[in-house]
Amino acid sequence: MNSTDGPDSPADTTLVLTGERTIPGLDVENYWFRRHEVVYEQLAPRCAGLDVLEAGCGEGYGADLIARAARRVIGLDYDDAAVAHVRARYPRVEAIQGNLAALPLPDVAVDVVVNFQVIEHLWDQAQFIAECARVLRPGGLLMISTPNRITFSPGRDTPINPFHTRELNAAELTELLVDGGFVMEAMLGVFHGPALREMDARHGGSIIDAQIERAVADAPWPAELLADVAAVTSADFDILHATERTIDDSLDLVAIAVRP
Repeated sequence: MNSTDGPDSPADTTLVLTGERTIPGLDVENYWFRRHEVVYEQLAPRCAGLDVLEAGCGEGYGADLIARAARRVIGLDYDDAAVAHVRARYPRVEAIQGNLAALPLPDVAVDVVVNFQVIEHLWDQAQFIAECARVLRPGGLLMISTPNRITFSPGRDTPINPFHTRELNAAELTELLVDGGFVMEAMLGVFHGPALREMDARHGGSIIDAQIERAVADAPWPAELLADVAAVTSADFDILHATERTIDDSLDLVAIAVRP
């Protein structure tokens, strides 16, 4: 039984770790989970008292975190198994199935659209952005996080992750949003804080590469690496504005844009 099981979660709604989405509570996945979690934690206050759509809610932990502050959270996912899991595990979230290229919501239906670590999976990113503009109320927020192509798949024409269709750098993400009719409020980046930089030094310069190397080789994890990965918390990541640090050096991009 993995940690997505709970007393009120039927076994047939448990999600399996495939590499397509992150799942909380797994030691070997903890680094990636915490790297995603920090964005939810820091941006959830922007959703306080508002109607929110998480487009691509995956396992649902993020939608549930946002639901602590928001008036209403709709969690949308294309995968039936993910929707069933969210319904069983996170009752505060209204989980629905649908296509991100044709959001199953009426016009001007929500105040915020959240799309964290999803847009890189989409074939028609521009169509998705157009749909976000359609369902958002005037002045509504679109908040997107995505791996920074420059650091995530360096020097490659195609993404390292087989589930990604198109990765973006900061300039490309900005262009996509502006062309879609949005006004940029901020471009932020996710970076390793001091504790993670120490872990990088202990593991040949990159704790990320150390994990990927084991995964690609399907090799056992050294005890020290597993212990370090399991110990990572969301507080070990810094989210900084582009004016504070070079955005092209970031691990993930975090864009906040406004629908006029």
